[in-house]
Amino acid sequence: MSIKSTEIRNGHELAPLNSRQEGRPGVTIVLQGPRGSIISRGSRNSGLEPDSDRAAWSGKMQFFLSIIGYSVGLGNIWRFPYLCQQNGGGAFLIPFFIMLIFEGIPLFLIELGIGQKMRLGSLGVWNTIHPWLGGIGISSCIVTFFVALYYNVIITWCFYYLFNSFQSPLPWSECPKINGTDVLECAKSSETAYFWYRTTLDAAPSIEDPGAPRWWIVMCLLLSWIIVFFIVMKGIQSSGKVVYFTSMFPYLVLTIFFVRGITLKGASAGLAHMYTPKVEKLLDPTVWLDAATQVFYSFGLAFGSLIAFGSYNQPKNNCVRDVILVSCCNAITAIYASVVIFSILGFKAMSNVDRCIDSNTIKMIAKELLPNTTITEEMYKNAFDHISDEEKIKLGLETCSLAQQLDEAAEGTGLAFIVFTQAIVELPGAPFWAVIFFMMLLSLGLGSQIGILEGMLCTIFDIEIFKRIRKEYVTGVVCIICFFVGLIFTTGAGEYWLKMFDSFAGTIGLVVVALMEMISVVYIYGHEKFTQDIYDMTGYRPGIFWQVTWRFLAPLIMGVILISSIVFMVINNPSYSAWIAEKGEVVSMQYPSWVMTIAMCMIAAGVLPIPIVFLLRRYQCLKMDINIHEGSIRRIDTTVSTKEMITDVDLDDDSDDSPLRDYRDNDNDDSDDDGPKINMNVLRKTFRMEVMDDY
Repeated sequence: MSIKSTEIRNGHELAPLNSRQEGRPGVTIVLQGPRGSIISRGSRNSGLEPDSDRAAWSGKMQFFLSIIGYSVGLGNIWRFPYLCQQNGGGAFLIPFFIMLIFEGIPLFLIELGIGQKMRLGSLGVWNTIHPWLGGIGISSCIVTFFVALYYNVIITWCFYYLFNSFQSPLPWSECPKINGTDVLECAKSSETAYFWYRTTLDAAPSIEDPGAPRWWIVMCLLLSWIIVFFIVMKGIQSSGKVVYFTSMFPYLVLTIFFVRGITLKGASAGLAHMYTPKVEKLLDPTVWLDAATQVFYSFGLAFGSLIAFGSYNQPKNNCVRDVILVSCCNAITAIYASVVIFSILGFKAMSNVDRCIDSNTIKMIAKELLPNTTITEEMYKNAFDHISDEEKIKLGLETCSLAQQLDEAAEGTGLAFIVFTQAIVELPGAPFWAVIFFMMLLSLGLGSQIGILEGMLCTIFDIEIFKRIRKEYVTGVVCIICFFVGLIFTTGAGEYWLKMFDSFAGTIGLVVVALMEMISVVYIYGHEKFTQDIYDMTGYRPGIFWQVTWRFLAPLIMGVILISSIVFMVINNPSYSAWIAEKGEVVSMQYPSWVMTIAMCMIAAGVLPIPIVFLLRRYQCLKMDINIHEGSIRRIDTTVSTKEMITDVDLDDDSDDSPLRDYRDNDNDDSDDDGPKINMNVLRKTFRMEVMDDY
């Protein structure tokens, strides 16, 4: 009988059983895998030789653009500017860059480097480091699934706005009329708020009264998932071609808006309001927490996507240089986007102030408080200041404050779909600006969604059963499941559910996964070994900065983020902003208990796989597949008590019929120093263990 050629089992190869010392006999444990294949540690790809079966980037530019498209997302556009405004203006850049250097970059290199070294997805990486850590990959996949569900809904809304941008005037530029009168709900709010809450979302009064799915949102959601499917169905072979557009087009649009924005009236006021440093804000601990959280989420850490991207690199790729370049690009993009956003918002605020002054002037002229002639700004100001507060209320005069207008800037969906759309209406040629703005949001959203799904699918394909199924079929099933689950976001309570998912599904779970990743690589895999891996791949040996941040600072920062998130969640009763049509405004409401139960279940689903897999494999409570058996074998040491059992198998390796003869000529490769080599002097003392996989 001859032994068949080795089969590499990505993610579940055997770890070294002993530290082989010169002159001592060793033991080789051979597992009988599926279809009669042999699985041995010696057959494992060391990571320094390309795996011919694994997909690879077609070029350095494709990798760089993919990771930029994934890391630079919607958060750079609609969250970072808001955080700057609320947390000290330009002073916020100080904690932001500190957290970028001591938290974001170190974990970024760990994920990218460990993926490149092992050329495996998230599940395979943590199983290889130690089978007890396999739950990290599962947790990462579950959290990524939750985030992918609602992230594609944002892309859906962008599609709806994009389709409505091809008309003039824009549908959100004026209120709809009934018998020549503005609809009351629109008159009480604003044109853009009405279009968002009533026309687009048809918002329900509460999360407990969602109503049926809105068909126009369902159709846009279906379109979004179809497009995403065709982009990611073949992995990087298909998505790698799309990133040339999704990564570069947003910078083109930002540059166009930048050139237009800085020439507008009020742009300088908007920039001054945003970036004027308020140093006293740095004494507030929540400012530092916001900076750390923004860095963590802007890089897309712990999704498994960076590990997957790194695994498609060539073994000798300089991942350290990639990390530095992408980190700088991410930070610069956030600042650049903030300049663009607030120059436009400054113009919008100035337009609102001018409109307010014109309205007050007409009312004051009617009451003969101003002459019916050309009125200067100084004349208006003097007349307005001499009117008492009671008289102003009686006359219906408003306080026209530029600072107050700038303070009303929103974040998230409110910034993109309400505030910024109002600014676009004020621009000449508004439909053009609307089209390119929502195309930019689509590009940013798709770039991040591609990376999110790539991390999840790469983890799924690490599971043995899915390796035998064509990638297109698995990807299609995942997209179909996500579409049907995502129908909950197409109801009248869709935005409320998205807020809940964003607040719970993608927060604590991701921080826990990131913290476990750092601990696993630094303290279990070993920071010395990882440092050597980086040196072997890049020729650069990480110095004292990397050692201190990996071992102490980054875990400490993530621990603080985790504890603070839990504390704030307990202290502050979670709430959402519900649209009340009668008032034409949003009102804060508490989540009902059953919704909070769902939220807690999502958090548990994202965290519990880590301890569950640890306990199952530690105590061998569950025997599902060969991977768990391999995990239980890894730490067996050969001792004197097992010597006689091992020598019971006496094979003549000089015989032509020896089953080990085929190994003799193939064991001369010294490149794999991660595991024990087959010792031809002790092949007579080989122990064979067959593990059946047909449970």
